[in-house]
Amino acid sequence: MAKTATAEKEAKKTTKKKATVKKAAKTGKKYLVIVESPAKAATIGKFLGNNYKIEASMGHVRDMPKSQMGIDFEHDFEPKYITIRGKGELLGKLRKDAKAADKVYLATDPDREGEAISWHLLHALNLGEEKPISRITFNEITKTAVKKSITEARDIDMDLVDAQQARRVLDRVVGYTISDLLWKKVKKGLSGGRVQSVALRLICDREGEIREFIPEEYWTLGAKLKDADGKGFEAKFYGKGETKTELANEAETNEVLDGLKGKDFAVTDVKTGSRQKKPVAPFTTSTMQQEASKHLNMATQKTMMIAQQLYEGVNVKGEGTVGLVSYIRTDSFRISDEAYEAAVAFIKETYGDAFVNPERIVYKSKGKTQDAHEAIRPTNVSRTPESIKDSLSKDQYRLYKLIWERFVASQMSPAVYDTLSVKLSAGDYTFRASGSRLRFSGFLEAYSKGEEEDEKVIPKLTQGDILQAEQLLPEQHFTQPPARYTDASLIKTLEEIGVGRPSTYAPTLTTIQARHYVTKEAKNLFPTELGEMVDEIMKTYFPDIVDIDFTANMEKRLDDVEMGKEEWKQIIRDFYPDFKKSVENAAEKLEKIEIKDEETDIVCEKCGRNMVIKYGRYGKFLACPGFPECQNAKPYFEEAGVNCPECGGKVLIKKTKRGRIYYGCEHNGDGCDFMSWNKPTGEKCPECGAFLEEKGRKNPKIVCSNEKCGYMKEKPAEEENEE
Repeated sequence: MAKTATAEKEAKKTTKKKATVKKAAKTGKKYLVIVESPAKAATIGKFLGNNYKIEASMGHVRDMPKSQMGIDFEHDFEPKYITIRGKGELLGKLRKDAKAADKVYLATDPDREGEAISWHLLHALNLGEEKPISRITFNEITKTAVKKSITEARDIDMDLVDAQQARRVLDRVVGYTISDLLWKKVKKGLSGGRVQSVALRLICDREGEIREFIPEEYWTLGAKLKDADGKGFEAKFYGKGETKTELANEAETNEVLDGLKGKDFAVTDVKTGSRQKKPVAPFTTSTMQQEASKHLNMATQKTMMIAQQLYEGVNVKGEGTVGLVSYIRTDSFRISDEAYEAAVAFIKETYGDAFVNPERIVYKSKGKTQDAHEAIRPTNVSRTPESIKDSLSKDQYRLYKLIWERFVASQMSPAVYDTLSVKLSAGDYTFRASGSRLRFSGFLEAYSKGEEEDEKVIPKLTQGDILQAEQLLPEQHFTQPPARYTDASLIKTLEEIGVGRPSTYAPTLTTIQARHYVTKEAKNLFPTELGEMVDEIMKTYFPDIVDIDFTANMEKRLDDVEMGKEEWKQIIRDFYPDFKKSVENAAEKLEKIEIKDEETDIVCEKCGRNMVIKYGRYGKFLACPGFPECQNAKPYFEEAGVNCPECGGKVLIKKTKRGRIYYGCEHNGDGCDFMSWNKPTGEKCPECGAFLEEKGRKNPKIVCSNEKCGYMKEKPAEEENEE
């Protein structure tokens, strides 16, 4: 009865809201709706009547000036806002449209940045004085969500605006001040930001750990065993008796091998059971960026650009412009009741009742999150990736498929594995083996990327069985240094330590690479000499800025402003005095640093000097150190590490005009025409003598370049790049 009454109440409420929109349409009044982008305007324009005019502000319309700090330190850190260059004509048009409208709706994104854009529009267009305005927000650009937002219009949330102002002013103070110091003392074009400095420190610290790492030897011992029916499996050495024993060196391993000579392997214990693998949560901004990097090889900036397109709207055949995913800047795992019910219905229809989780799964954030929005999900779960593939670009399809599959899987039942563990004894020593077999796929039917497990099948055994040892497999190993950060692992770490927020991860990674503090090779992030120099300056003179706890606490205080718990200027008042002293100290003590360009063995053909590597707008290039007397410059190509199979010259990594990587000889155009789309290994095919090359990413193989030959072998695991 209670549920029925609630449903009736909600139905009446919805009918009343629809009536409000219809009534507005009949009155003949004109309304102006302002969004950020033309794509968003086109999508929303489908859902509202002819009396609504949709215009785009093209992002921010006011900001602090680029040419100066733009903060009045004498008057309590008041920001000085000016109209952004080039926005004058657009604002003139928007003022005209606003004047002609009976009411203005500000429909910028549902976050602090969007709230700030609306606030700036309010002032730039003089809306508060001359025209009634309302702020509307929606988590997804669908007809239902947009029309509902009109009926739930509100005032501008000044807590959100102040949170954006606090971040903007704090980042301007830190960024402009430190950047100015770096320009004067190190090199023009450098910068030091609040979040980027912590990211750079993490990468530099990791590089330091790798340099200091001393490998330690250890051994493992396996035993290939066979049961009475001839079925084989492998067991691993556990220890002496019930005590787990680590094998530190060859001598200890040989001692065990001597003790196993002539010994039977007897089954002493067998345990069967099952275990569940729980489904994965729907995407937040950071987890989407991580998974897109790992599985789609997408840089974070590209991921966010494609996600924005999916959110704002794509022209789908038969439907027109449609917003395909919910808002893409979020740290929340929440999904709406409607989205949950739609997911359950879809799972039942597509996979069957058994694949629906018995209870609704509620994923909880690990603190340090604002939970302001829903998780990233499709706006209509019935709009499968395959059904709209023809309407999407290749990258749009790949990312939408990832988001769609992850969301569907999040409400499916767990995967279930049958497990078997066996304990064996041989002389004084114990071996163990474990196996698993997938009994029920559950959520893996929808999303298996990185979640699937290799099945290990062990034959049925009983206590007391005696097994035949076919081979003992001693193997030497050395401990490995910690892995370098990738885009995915760095974002994950920043999120875990509470530094940065969903909207900052992509620009942070872009900035530290654009400044040439960090370079990327095979997904791994390496600090450059310049990056390590800047990091050392930051740690010496601005320890608070690169201190993880300090920065994380600052993020928390900025979030408190958003929740109305703290006055935004108080954060700046508390921060600035000590920061100012640090800057004055650094300016006094920091000596002028001269960075020498990296010299190469490539001789300038015009003047005979050794050319140097410089960084330009489009990356590295070779230049003559005799500039300006000698202005010779040419492209710089990194070496592939192998010699040309045709002339013996160096193989270089090059790019076509469209940006596709290929491998060419350094003497291309000068007598050698060798090129290959795949990386040559430097070895010759043992069957036909042609050169061998690497092919494939996920499962790389060594193949013969002569297609008629067909020679192929697995690429040794130790040669594979770290992912």
